Amino acid sequence: MHEFLVSAVAFIVLVGLMVVVHEFGHFAVAKLFGVRVESFSVGFGPRLFGVKYGDTDYKVCLLPLGGFVKMTGEAPEQNLEAPGTPTEVPVDDPGSFTAHPRWQRMLIGVAGPVANFILAFVLMLFYFGWINEVPKFEVQTTTIEWVVPGSAAAQAGLQPGDVIRHFETVNNPDWNQVIQRAALDQNQTVPVTVDRGGQTVELSLHLPANLKGQDFDVSDVGVIPQFVQGPIGVQQVQPGWPAAQAGLRDGDAIQSVDGHAFHTVQALLAYMQAGQGKPVSLVVVRNGAVLPPMVAHPAKLDSNGFKLGFAPMPIPYGPAPLPLHQAAIKSREFCAENSLLVVDVLERLFTRKASVSQLVGPVGIARAAGEAAETKDWAPKFGLAAGISLNLGILNLLPFPILDGGMIFLLLIESVIRGDISMSVKERIYQAAFVVLIAFFAFIIFNDVTKLPIFTHLKP
Repeated sequence: MHEFLVSAVAFIVLVGLMVVVHEFGHFAVAKLFGVRVESFSVGFGPRLFGVKYGDTDYKVCLLPLGGFVKMTGEAPEQNLEAPGTPTEVPVDDPGSFTAHPRWQRMLIGVAGPVANFILAFVLMLFYFGWINEVPKFEVQTTTIEWVVPGSAAAQAGLQPGDVIRHFETVNNPDWNQVIQRAALDQNQTVPVTVDRGGQTVELSLHLPANLKGQDFDVSDVGVIPQFVQGPIGVQQVQPGWPAAQAGLRDGDAIQSVDGHAFHTVQALLAYMQAGQGKPVSLVVVRNGAVLPPMVAHPAKLDSNGFKLGFAPMPIPYGPAPLPLHQAAIKSREFCAENSLLVVDVLERLFTRKASVSQLVGPVGIARAAGEAAETKDWAPKFGLAAGISLNLGILNLLPFPILDGGMIFLLLIESVIRGDISMSVKERIYQAAFVVLIAFFAFIIFNDVTKLPIFTHLKP
């Protein structure tokens, strides 16, 4: 019951915010062009309270699932005050939606999705500029946990256990300083001094020219840093995968792999990629006792290389806010990457490379919102909110009747034919689209419900 209540409240707040911001985009541009907005509603159904200012009734309604804007003379399918009742188009009314040029109506239509894009950018800008959770460096020294064989770091002579005492021009750097300097020194050879078992070793590290600038990571040159102490904690083992077949269980701790004392799963993954799937010997601690070595056979479980098939215990994180210009760059990159992901999913659906059953609907979003709300980290909360806002904006731009993109598409057709499509034709188009949309959402919700734990446990 607790999980249900948290998910429900989180869903209402999250989706409500996204839809209200979306509708505010329509509202603001409509007001700018002089279109009469009869009501701006937070929620649907009977009016609870509000205030009328000018021509607009600003109100809160009973059902807190989003909101809507009602403009004078808008399309009949948008008459949310009385669904199914045709909206009469006023004649010679300068405040009517249909009395305005088509280009203005298109801008009003696109303003909602644009508001969602802006919201996503602002959310991530705030996150990166004021929070930006990064792994806490429990190991304060710049200690190298693993060096990838054949990498630039290996060619320079760096070894696991080395402690970096000097990097380029920085003495006793931390990992952030190493990353920043290396990102600036692409295609250059820099001096590196390490402490190796109490002895000082002078080396030269050549940094490749294809580093990724702001996204550079020291693993790009083959260095895996040691951030934490202790063994790799196992949070969850996937049934039937190599880890489970070797005997690993939830709650175990991997003390060493082939004699190497790894502390993070990043180092373990790099080691297995270098081994190209060769069997590994795991020394595991379970309930405080060291077990006999287990032999696991890494497998290519996805396109990201060899894995064992377990989720590690999360590394503790702490805040490290970025300067505003860097936060803006990171926010832009987040929005671009997630927008392209949505477009890629849509393309896969239309080309039948993905199934509609893989989509997530209101129930799935509510579960994700509940999980994000209960986690103590901020990244899942901001990431989910920004991702949903981007999804809402992109999906609304699809050229499907009822959606903003559908209205824009019809306006474009009218611009090409230089005439209005008859209202009776529009009504039939909207009615058919409404039926299709309801059927689609019913399928998505059914699909969501079948993915709930209570049903997945019943599957053989």
